Amino acid sequence: MNIPFYYILKNFVARKLTAGITIGGIALVVFVFAAVLMMADGIRKTLATTGSEDNVVITRKSSTGEITSIIDRTTADLISTLQFVQKDEKGNALMTYDGVTVINAPKKDGGISNLAVRGVSETAMSIRNKITIVKGRMFTFGSRELIVGTALVKTFDKIDIGDKIKFGGDDWTIVGEMEAEKSGFESELWCDVRQLQLAMNRDAFSTLTFRKTSDADIEMMKIMFAGDKRLNQYEPENERRYFEKQSEAMRMFIQILGITITVIFSLGAMIGAMITMYAAVANRTTEIGTLRALGFGRSSILTAFLIESIITALLGGIIGIGLASILQFFSISTLNFGSFTELSFSFSMTSSVFSGSMIFSLLMGIIGGFLPALKASRMSILSALR
Repeated sequence: MNIPFYYILKNFVARKLTAGITIGGIALVVFVFAAVLMMADGIRKTLATTGSEDNVVITRKSSTGEITSIIDRTTADLISTLQFVQKDEKGNALMTYDGVTVINAPKKDGGISNLAVRGVSETAMSIRNKITIVKGRMFTFGSRELIVGTALVKTFDKIDIGDKIKFGGDDWTIVGEMEAEKSGFESELWCDVRQLQLAMNRDAFSTLTFRKTSDADIEMMKIMFAGDKRLNQYEPENERRYFEKQSEAMRMFIQILGITITVIFSLGAMIGAMITMYAAVANRTTEIGTLRALGFGRSSILTAFLIESIITALLGGIIGIGLASILQFFSISTLNFGSFTELSFSFSMTSSVFSGSMIFSLLMGIIGGFLPALKASRMSILSALR
């Protein structure tokens, strides 16, 4: 015979103060847990939306990122002639020759961090159609001008339109501000790749990005590159997938650190839930004895107390997730381990974050309530009624 659910709910409501304190503790733990997952997913989402599924990035195999990749001009010209590189109406390759470097810049909070400066070709705006100039104008090719991502304007000092940034032995003027649909490009400065090469005394490029033909297959490209002695030092990759890979180290670090801290906090929350349930058992010994006398078995008693603990944890989980969802309206920036440059991103509440947080709160309720529920179920009728 099972104890009616309304009886379980009535007893839960009767313990408003102790239940409320326990719910608050669990809510804070779930908030931290969900915030960590949202941060990791936010980084992945920002970099995963950088680039296009129709574009292919070429990098040197030994490179760990765009900054360490080197592609000489002869190889770049050779790749531009390949059959799977889409051409415009004039027969020119829809490919941008990018050069990427890192500079230091002051932040609005008084610190200093790294910024990525990306030199691009004139075709860049054609194949990266997510780029929109929202203020000012596009930089002029052949001049020392820059456009800045909107994310940098919010974080860095003296980086507005009209400001000058000095690097490569010269002053560069910011003439425009760009948006890129919340992707990683919004955390970069863009300029003419040739001017960047001259300023940094380079002749090679960092990466090549081209629009692939409709029938091109990325795996076939990799096989072709591996079998060509002129190209086997380089590797093609889907542009979106390439930038998503750049987030993996940072995501892993945040998840390991954040979940470790959360587990420590959760121990306190589970102890709190356990104390609450032990107190409930101690205050209801006569009631437990009466239930046993009425014919309710040990398993029914255990289930009833365990359900009370689970309800407490799930309510805390819902409140914690609700608080964490507010973080979606905020953006933060941090140093991306993949590029060693500042990356701005937003917290992202996804279905996996929601389900993971609810499962986490459920586990806290089960673990925190099992021992008190077991104690209640083991009480003999005589000792409980005495």
